[in-house]
Amino acid sequence: MSNLPPQKPKKLMDQLRDAIRLKHYSYSTEKTYVHWVKRYILFHNKRHPREMGAREIEAFLTHLATQENVSASTQNQALAALLFLYRHVLNMDLETPIRALRAKRPKRLPTVLSKDEVLRILSFMQGTHLLMAKLLYGSGLRLMECHRLRVKDIDFENHQIIVRDGKGEKDRVTLLPTSLVEPLKAQLIYVKHLHEQDLARGYGSVELPFALARKYPNADKELAWQYLFPSASLSKDPRTGVVRRHHLDPSGLQRAVRQAAKLAGIPKPVGPHTFRHSFATHLLESGYDIRTVQELLGHKDVKTTMIYTHVLNKGPKAVRSPLD
Repeated sequence: MSNLPPQKPKKLMDQLRDAIRLKHYSYSTEKTYVHWVKRYILFHNKRHPREMGAREIEAFLTHLATQENVSASTQNQALAALLFLYRHVLNMDLETPIRALRAKRPKRLPTVLSKDEVLRILSFMQGTHLLMAKLLYGSGLRLMECHRLRVKDIDFENHQIIVRDGKGEKDRVTLLPTSLVEPLKAQLIYVKHLHEQDLARGYGSVELPFALARKYPNADKELAWQYLFPSASLSKDPRTGVVRRHHLDPSGLQRAVRQAAKLAGIPKPVGPHTFRHSFATHLLESGYDIRTVQELLGHKDVKTTMIYTHVLNKGPKAVRSPLD
């Protein structure tokens, strides 16, 4: 018989983190889900979630909508975290559908820049952030899709970029602008040099998606898997404690775009995602088929892409004014 003391059961938050990592969710999703579960427990005076259910979830979500005036997306985020907790950690089926008072989702058209406005903003950017902004506009990438690009995702031969695990965990192919071929090759030279320095210092590993680290034990130190836009410094992985070089922090590009838009005198709310909106709109203006644009953007439903037909540079619904 073993004399080892019985292991204490894991705390609820540790169980939640384990379940999230088992599902291969991102670290940002992990932090968000943990945040909402803690808020939920505190809202109900620290009662254990196992003692609660649909009624308590409804009360919490209604509070968020009516008392804290959160957006619909924030409320949905909180609901997703709680459903994950009950389904994948507590293994509990909620008795009834969630009928909380839902926050209203505002119907807003995306902000779109003219081609001249895009060029003006880019003229006030430089270095790596300029290259990244050009990729957002020239390839229709989302902010994190750009930051998570790896060396192997750039296909110079076929003039395309492979977006891995985009929104909805889907891969897709988008175009590689000819004007960015040489700047990207220069960026790859920089990444190669930096990676060689890391290897010489005993580092050089990078986080691999899903179970690839076990399947290919040495892949984390191969150049092909390194981030295209690496951070300037090494950092400790918050999950594993391994010292690695991560990709650039997205907040840097967000600040650079906002600052450039301000300097360019653009009287619109501009962020990195505005370039993606402009990419789609300008392709449609040029006569490209909406299905083609849908594929390049990675939209599941063409209805999502169709919103750009309402912001084409032709007036509402592309109707020509009788004055013109």
